[in-house]
Amino acid sequence: MDYIFEAFEPAFMQRALIGSLIAVVATSLVGTWVVLRGLAFLGDALAHGVIPGIALAVLWGFSPIIGAFVAALVMSGLVSVVSTRTAVREDTAIGLLFVGMLALGIVIVSKARSFSTEVTALLFGDVLGVTVGDIRAQMIATAVVAVTSVVLYRPFLALTFNRAKAETLGMRPRLAQTALLAILALSIVASFQAIGTLLVFGLLVGPPATASLLLHRVKAIMVLSMGLGALAVVAGLVVSFHHGTAGGATIAGFSVLQFFVVLTGREISAGFRPRTPLPC
Repeated sequence: MDYIFEAFEPAFMQRALIGSLIAVVATSLVGTWVVLRGLAFLGDALAHGVIPGIALAVLWGFSPIIGAFVAALVMSGLVSVVSTRTAVREDTAIGLLFVGMLALGIVIVSKARSFSTEVTALLFGDVLGVTVGDIRAQMIATAVVAVTSVVLYRPFLALTFNRAKAETLGMRPRLAQTALLAILALSIVASFQAIGTLLVFGLLVGPPATASLLLHRVKAIMVLSMGLGALAVVAGLVVSFHHGTAGGATIAGFSVLQFFVVLTGREISAGFRPRTPLPC
């Protein structure tokens, strides 16, 4: 236990832990819907799509959170416009905007003097540099995500499993879709400071996907996802502290590793189950 407690003695490690755990709450709530609806590609694209907004914030000196959120909303809107106003499929629109927004972000960042430093911070985060101000902003964003998830739980549920029925019940699936994209963007924004725009996808998809292997009820998946995400955070930060690895990447790596450990365990346990004899 001393191995674990020693890692969280410094104040900066305590802030890293708090910031990462807040990120887990936001990404678990939204990530559950992302996994169940098969929106992983869109989530990944949004995680990259915030880079231009963050880059402009860094250059012009305003809050990166505002820049990231505006960029994510712009990208969400453009995906909807391209996919509904043209014959281009939604996944193609996402792919085009994914590359375009990432390229735009790198071009903007290249105007900064400390190019390599800024790119590293934007893409991979700085979990050990999380400040009290960052934690406050994360808490506000996560509170909005949590309240929206509770208020719109039924519309999200209907949208996930039966869009046509949601339409007939007057749940306005298009509005629910817009709200879901908005809190998806907000959850990414609330997490990028801790683990970076590229690695936030690990927490967004890893714990919910692992939880969905073990449970089938949506609320239970969300709760278990938070537990798994918290475990990945603690393990990642401890390993990062003692072995000098990148904090955000280590956390994301553990969140993905959990999935394959559980999947392997399921396959092994299935192999030991008695097979039902074939009828004669």
